[in-house]
Amino acid sequence: MKLFFPQWQGSGNGTSIQNGALAIRDHFGKHLFQELFLSDLPAGGDGQQRFKINNYNAITQQLSRFKVFLEEKQPETLTVLGGDCGLEIVPVSYLNDKYPHLGVVWFDAHADINTPNDSPSNNFHGMPLRTLLGEGIPEMDPLLFSQLQDKQLHYVGLRDVDVAEQERIRLGNIYHSEKVDVPDLIQTLQAKGIQQLYLHFDVDCLDPKEYDKTYYQVPDGIPIAAAERCIAVLKENFVVVGTSVLESVALNDTELKPITNLLEALLK
Repeated sequence: MKLFFPQWQGSGNGTSIQNGALAIRDHFGKHLFQELFLSDLPAGGDGQQRFKINNYNAITQQLSRFKVFLEEKQPETLTVLGGDCGLEIVPVSYLNDKYPHLGVVWFDAHADINTPNDSPSNNFHGMPLRTLLGEGIPEMDPLLFSQLQDKQLHYVGLRDVDVAEQERIRLGNIYHSEKVDVPDLIQTLQAKGIQQLYLHFDVDCLDPKEYDKTYYQVPDGIPIAAAERCIAVLKENFVVVGTSVLESVALNDTELKPITNLLEALLK
C-alpha cells in the first residue's frame, strides 16, 4: 500500500517539508497514493507545546488517524511518502507487530532518538526512535502497535548526533555508520536473524553537494550512487516490507532529478 502523509508539524515550522512531499507525489502521480489528511489544529507559529513536544495536539491527532487507518486496512506492506520523520512511529510499529523478524535501516544524518527532556528543539521529528523503543512519554504509547528493541535499529549516514543521543546509542550497542559499508551491514543483519526490513530514508543522509534540497543540510553525507547500491543489495538479500522517503524540500522535477533513481527504488 502506498500512502501520502505529508506531516510537517513534527519539524516545528517546516511547511516546506509538506511542499516537498507534494512535489514527489506529483512526480509519480497522485493516483498512486492514498492520502492521509493532516490535522487542522493550530501548528507552527500558532502551535502549542505539551509534554515538551511542539505542536503536540496536531501531531497526535493525525497520527491517531493514521493508526486507525492501518488497523482497518491491514496492509501487508507500506510505502510512505512524507513528511517529517516523526510520522514513522505508526508504520514502523505496525510492521514490527506484523513481522517478528523485522529490522529497521535508518538512512539519516540525525539519530532521531532524543527524549522530550533531552531534545534541544522540542520538535518531534528528533524523537521517533526513542518513542518506538518505549522510552518516550507514556501519553504517546497508545499510538504504537508495538515497540522496537535496540538490536533492530541500524543507522546509515549518521553524522549529526546530540550528546544524549550518542550515549543512548552507546548504551544500546546500536549499529551506526557514517558512511555506507554494505558488506558489514548485510552481515550484521543476517547475524541477527533479520528477515524483513523497513527502510527509512531521510534525504539529509545524502551528501548536500549532490542533493541539497533537504530540510537540513549536513556536510559529508552519502553519495547518491552509494545509497542506490545499498538499497539494491538490501532488496536482494531481505524482504523489504516497508519504505519511506522523508524531509525533501524540492519543489519540481528539475530539483528532484538527482534522486530520481532513489525515489524509484523506494516508492515504486
